[in-house]
Amino acid sequence: MFTHAIIRTPGENFAQGLTISGHLGIADYSLMLKQHEAYAETLRSLGLTVDVLKALPAYPDAHFVEDTAVVTAEVAVISNPGAPARNGEQVSIEPALAKYKPVARIEGAGTLDGGDVLQVEKRFFVGLSERTNVEGARQFARIVGEHGYETVSVPVGQGLHFKSGVNHIGGKRLLVTPDFSGCEALQGYELFVTPHGEDYAANTLLINDTLITPSGFPGVRAILDATGLNVVELDMSETRKMDGGLTCLSLRFSA
Repeated sequence: MFTHAIIRTPGENFAQGLTISGHLGIADYSLMLKQHEAYAETLRSLGLTVDVLKALPAYPDAHFVEDTAVVTAEVAVISNPGAPARNGEQVSIEPALAKYKPVARIEGAGTLDGGDVLQVEKRFFVGLSERTNVEGARQFARIVGEHGYETVSVPVGQGLHFKSGVNHIGGKRLLVTPDFSGCEALQGYELFVTPHGEDYAANTLLINDTLITPSGFPGVRAILDATGLNVVELDMSETRKMDGGLTCLSLRFSA
């Protein structure tokens, strides 16, 4: 059960962050703040204590805090972001997490974004992407392996991060985009494939017994309703314009 979350207020220059989704329009700051607050309130309504960090104007993408760390029950692994423009965000997240957990770090030539790391019980899937390399995955596997976790590396062919295309929706169920529907590493799980045009909603966030999903994707909503879990929809329009999703906006953990 998650009891805590860390989020960061978007900076006024958040629309200057990295994105390949310019066709969706220019992100609006006032609307982003409203949507971000709705996200925070949803986490609080689910019983989580939410720590809100100040904006980091030097890093327009810094509100995507998930990429800066992976938090387990035993340790917080501080990442080494693969995008040069984002490398440095992890420095400010470490003291926020050190209040709750011992910390370890991905160092040297290893790169790792938290958006490439999915935990399903005692197994971690680590996506090998433009942001996470083999050395970063190796270091991560060593750190969490000391606490009894298995790590499986998975190439990410499409999408920015592994969790752009694969997320846990409870039990042995995974919500995946069509690109991952035949992924050998996911054998043994029940895969629910996003319908045509609804790939963005693969980034659905499981918080205890509730699934938070972006609004506007009826096919995915039908899949989630069939799980029997509570489902909450949130408007993610401005985050989507910046290549972000629901999981990107927080670090969730028990403390």
